[in-house]
Amino acid sequence: MSRMRTALPGVLVAIALAAGAAWFFSTHERKQETVKLPPRGEATYNPLYALKLALRAQGQVVASRQRLDVVEMALRPGDTVVLLGDPRTVTPTQWDDLFAFVDAGGHLVLRLPGWQKGVNPAGDLAEWLPIQPLLLPARCLSLRMPGQPDHVEFCRAPRFRLADDARPLAAWRNDQGLHAYARFAQGRGTVDLAGSLEMLDNRSLRDVPHQVFARQLLAPGWGAGRYHLVYAADMPPLWRWLLDRAWMALLPLALALLGWLWMRSQRFGPLLASPPAARRSLLEHVQASGEHLLRYGRFGTLHAAMRDAVLDRLRRRDPLAAALEGDARAALVAQRTGLGVREVRAALDTRPPRDKREFRERIARLIDLRTRL
Repeated sequence: MSRMRTALPGVLVAIALAAGAAWFFSTHERKQETVKLPPRGEATYNPLYALKLALRAQGQVVASRQRLDVVEMALRPGDTVVLLGDPRTVTPTQWDDLFAFVDAGGHLVLRLPGWQKGVNPAGDLAEWLPIQPLLLPARCLSLRMPGQPDHVEFCRAPRFRLADDARPLAAWRNDQGLHAYARFAQGRGTVDLAGSLEMLDNRSLRDVPHQVFARQLLAPGWGAGRYHLVYAADMPPLWRWLLDRAWMALLPLALALLGWLWMRSQRFGPLLASPPAARRSLLEHVQASGEHLLRYGRFGTLHAAMRDAVLDRLRRRDPLAAALEGDARAALVAQRTGLGVREVRAALDTRPPRDKREFRERIARLIDLRTRL
């Protein structure tokens, strides 16, 4: 019977656990869910980060940089340079270096600058490539691929016309002869010019048609050399970034700063007068204590305190006289101070004063004696 009582709690616990497990597995179902996380690190500021990873996954050598630096890039024949930024930011010296690299066997991928009214979108590119300037953007171009939904591309991108003597290796144009893309032979290399390179950025590269276009765009340098991806980081100003990202921390700090400034600022016309400052003068406390004792007739206490102060000074100035008593001490003190023996004896008398008049006289004698010591 005792063994059954000992094992009963364990059996109840096991039954409860089994019932809980049965309820959990009968009411819950295990599912796998994919959550898209926001980009982090280089993916937040490099629009060609996905292209960089894709090329490396294909075994290509890739280097990405924010600014164009031809000397540091050490370009060689067979390399490919992709300029995602506005070509108007390229200096004439850099153009000379880039097209010299193309003449030696390199591959250059460019885009036209954004269209602006009254501005030649081709810029200085018309001096290097057989194209003509265009003043208006054209309609979108259709991109159809088997097994993929229809796409429209280059919707907001400028177009260009080819010069009469141009012989492009590949081209993409509409019915009016306006080109959105063309590949030109330049020396021993090639130059690809597109109205826009949006199909190469991180978001657009998710689509299969954009991946195919990127593969064809980068085909001349495939496996021949390195790929140099040059992007212009589109970072907003610091104040704009703080306003968009850090306002939840800046708002409490701004309120705290305003409160601190309000507390420290000068007050004009307060509603209540400032409380009197606390006084800690020891002399005031001693004087107040003496006036209190004098008011209630404690003459003996005040006289004894003054007499003790005189004797303390006497011990420091003349220990021999302080050690004596009676007439002997009065004689030595009188000799030292120049007072009469009778006056010294009356001043050091231990009897308490009887009234205020006697109290004042005896205190005056003690003060005079203390001064002469």
